[in-house]
Amino acid sequence: QVQLVESGGGLVQAGGSLRLSCAASGRNFSLYNMGWFRQAPGKEREFVAAISWNGATTYYANSAKGRFTIFRDNAKSTVYLQINSLESEETDVYYCNISPPRKDFWGQGTQVTVSS
Repeated sequence: QVQLVESGGGLVQAGGSLRLSCAASGRNFSLYNMGWFRQAPGKEREFVAAISWNGATTYYANSAKGRFTIFRDNAKSTVYLQINSLESEETDVYYCNISPPRKDFWGQGTQVTVSS
C-alpha cells in the first residue's frame, strides 16, 4: 500500500509557474511508475504526465507537452510536476498516483488556481 500526499498548489497569475510535489509513504515507491492527473470542476479526471520507475522515460498529454515537466527523486520518495506558463483554464485539482492509477491510492490533491 502507498499513501500519497500532494502539495505545492496555490494561486498564480496566468503565465506563472508552480512546482507540485507528491510525497509517498509506504514501501516500494521506487518500483512504481508514477503519474500526475488533474480534474477541473464538473469534469472527469484526466491524465497529465507519467514517469517510469527509474525516471528514464516520461510521457505527457498533448496539452502538457512543452510546459510541464515530471521528474522524481526516489531517495525522497517524491515525484514532482513543474508547470510553466500556466493558463487560466488550468484551474484544477492536481493529483498523483501510480501509473496506471489505482482507485485506492488517490490522495486529496492540491488545488491550482490560475487568475487571468
